[in-house]
Amino acid sequence: MGILSPRLEINGKALQANLAQIRKQADGAKVIAVIKANAYGHGALDVCKSLDADIFAVARMSEAMEIRDIDLHKRVIVLQGVHNIDELKLAEKYNLEVVVHHIEQLKMLEKAKLSQPIQAWIKMDTGMHRLGFLEHEFTDAYMRLQAAKCVAQPVHIMSHFACADEIKHPLSLKQIEAFSKLVPEADGDIALANSGAFLNFPQTYADYIRVGLILYGVSPLVEGRPQDFPFQPAMTLKSYLIAVRDHKKGEAVGYGATWKARKNTKLGVVSVGYADGYPRHVPSGTPVLIGNRRVPVVGRVSMDMLSVDLGPDAMEQVGDEVILWGEDLPVEDIALAANTIPYELMTKVTLRVKRLFHT
Repeated sequence: MGILSPRLEINGKALQANLAQIRKQADGAKVIAVIKANAYGHGALDVCKSLDADIFAVARMSEAMEIRDIDLHKRVIVLQGVHNIDELKLAEKYNLEVVVHHIEQLKMLEKAKLSQPIQAWIKMDTGMHRLGFLEHEFTDAYMRLQAAKCVAQPVHIMSHFACADEIKHPLSLKQIEAFSKLVPEADGDIALANSGAFLNFPQTYADYIRVGLILYGVSPLVEGRPQDFPFQPAMTLKSYLIAVRDHKKGEAVGYGATWKARKNTKLGVVSVGYADGYPRHVPSGTPVLIGNRRVPVVGRVSMDMLSVDLGPDAMEQVGDEVILWGEDLPVEDIALAANTIPYELMTKVTLRVKRLFHT
């Protein structure tokens, strides 16, 4: 039976199938696979090694350097760009592509003296209002990057959606219009669609699509996971029952005694808690999967354990496997119960949970 402790299993074949499905739907667009935040908790190095995406995208230079430790040749974009000359020198040395999103980065590139030019992507702020050049700044910044001696030509262009996960939100169409007005004659490649836009706005595919959440088989849509969602969850968080106890009507369980049994029942204790990354604030009733049965979490999640109501006729035993989320229990369901988003749940699984990557 081995050690009964939580583990995180990643299905590499599901990742490969998802990438193939994305390419099938992409109408010829190439794929930028976003592997920031440790590939949304899936393990950036394993994901990078297992996929043949056209480009990989990370948030920070430190993440890019981890990828370069295992592969010197795959194309890697640093989405936050470089912030000082040391980072710029690393981008040059390790052939990293950088996003330019504010004037100080542009000035640094104009002044820099490099032995070879680096590939730059300029970011337009079309409505996210987080990073990027505003519409009235963009053309001048783009022309200056085209003239910079240390920047490889052509300069590529990207933007980012704020509300593409909501198909009826009017901002997305405004962003598409703003982007289209300023880049009709661009020489470089265009990357506009994120996961939400890939599902909701096929007119945004352009040269590249930049996908994160759907690559991992999870829906970004505010409305939840559609029935015809063609992607397979790659992550399964599992643990085990470490106790099965008789529990009387009216008795409470856990810190704060927040839940009391309405009838005699059996409770299972699962070896997983908020120190493993399972959200402390899920309410009673949030499901876990044991065998083919969904059973509810009851009481407060504690640091190392949670309790579930197995029912009075339960046949489960110590050692039985418990799925906290995965293919048959979508992480979207747990996120909805916890009033959060799947991104947060997947990236917060802690390092004390054993990780297994299945190729």
